[in-house]
Amino acid sequence: MKKTAKEFSIIDRDLTVEGTLSSKGKLVVKGTVRGKLDGETVIIAKEGAVYAETKVASMTVAGIFEGNVKASEELVILSTGKCSGRVVCKDLVIEAKGILNAQVSCISHEASETEEALSASIEV
Repeated sequence: MKKTAKEFSIIDRDLTVEGTLSSKGKLVVKGTVRGKLDGETVIIAKEGAVYAETKVASMTVAGIFEGNVKASEELVILSTGKCSGRVVCKDLVIEAKGILNAQVSCISHEASETEEALSASIEV
């Protein structure tokens, strides 16, 4: 059997990344990200902070997120997480004691498919 490698990246505690960051697979942020972030699955650890324009499939916030996030699947804010800015997502989960101070728009699955089709036709 062929094993498929899962892509996994970490921005560690004492690391700050500024600019545009694009990742595949799972990205765990224990340090700081500022700028623009595109990825599949982003996890902001309790000690992590992201200040960015963000487009992801799924994001979990245990630390700090400030900015705009578009999550095509889900945004999860854990009990230690703080999220502020603007949020567009399909599913939103907030644990007890999690903080959300944002303008929120939840989209349905059909709406996200229509939006993707429109985006694709515009990019051509």
